[in-house]
Amino acid sequence: MFQAPSAFKRAPLPPATRESEPRHEQTMTAVRTSPTAVPVTPSVTPSSTSASSAAPSKKRDPYFDNVKYLAIVLVAVAHAWEPVMDDSRATRALYLVVYTFHMPAFILISGYFSRSFDMTPAKVKRLVTGVAVPYVLFETAYALFKRYAGGSADEAVSLLDPLFLTWFLVALFVWRITTPIWRALRHPLPVALTIAVLASVSPDIGDDLDLQRVLQFLPFFVLGLVMKPEHFETIRRREVRLLSLPLFAGALLFAYWAAPRMQLGWFYRSSSAQELGAPWWSGAVMSLAMFGCALVLTAGFLAWVPRRRMWFTVLGAGTICGYLLHGFLIKGAGYAGLFDRQEWLAGPAGLVVVSLVAAAAVTLLCTPPVRRALRFATEPDMDWAFRRDAAGR
Repeated sequence: MFQAPSAFKRAPLPPATRESEPRHEQTMTAVRTSPTAVPVTPSVTPSSTSASSAAPSKKRDPYFDNVKYLAIVLVAVAHAWEPVMDDSRATRALYLVVYTFHMPAFILISGYFSRSFDMTPAKVKRLVTGVAVPYVLFETAYALFKRYAGGSADEAVSLLDPLFLTWFLVALFVWRITTPIWRALRHPLPVALTIAVLASVSPDIGDDLDLQRVLQFLPFFVLGLVMKPEHFETIRRREVRLLSLPLFAGALLFAYWAAPRMQLGWFYRSSSAQELGAPWWSGAVMSLAMFGCALVLTAGFLAWVPRRRMWFTVLGAGTICGYLLHGFLIKGAGYAGLFDRQEWLAGPAGLVVVSLVAAAAVTLLCTPPVRRALRFATEPDMDWAFRRDAAGR
């Protein structure tokens, strides 16, 4: 069933995310990661850490910066496809494939860099300033943008109902603050999967704080928490890269078949099965199936990410800005009517143009000058708000 995203759909995007590690705190999302994410985060987005869980190094690993940058590009490009994909089955198929793995990949990396998070004052401070404060600021900004630029005069500023990109910051805050629990469990991933399945068949959860997404995406964050450096070494083997080629080809063929038949809600993970008009048991089936598909496609994506320094490696530290700002460009273009009555955008040439413009825009938003200019909102110091043991560096 064809179902076009709403004008202000709470679509997953993650992410950049704020990592708990000293210098690799931005993964996206919502990844300092940011991260994302993802939405990354921001900080879902922010700084860099080494692969070792026991004694992380302050030296940034170019591989993870590359992952974050490429993930945020996919996030922005997929968002740019939304307004033009209804008349193109091929574009919709590409959208389904990208949405299957880009947020899971961002969230997994966010979890990986959250392994050392505990409730020490300094890390709680980074969580508040790198995730909670950006959420409040950008949730307010998006609500006001929709009200005045989008013509929704009755749009309320509500911190309980995340708009568009900001859900990832809520999710990252919840996931990270519960990290000590997941680290203490003997089998955390099965528990997280059980919670995700139960959420998918529970329509009474409601929309507050986008808890459906928080719970249904939880297994990817927990998986990142339990991953070790050697797992990434395995993923980056030549055999995995070669196997990923037929894997993605098969995924595209299946997505082309499924494009006119499948609801996008299964990919957004923002609704229960009943809310999507499906029988309750299909929520469990789809949750597990989507988790498996996301894992294999994420592995294929991670296998092809360069491990050496590239021209875009430095942009990995600024994905929080790219994640949080590109939504204003996408929504602003929609409010201005740039996608209206532009049939050519649904064709191959239009798809290329939209993709290149989105990729170039988010790349510029990840650059160091933009990151420095936005630091007051994404990386505020706020020592004045914390006790000395938390404010100290």
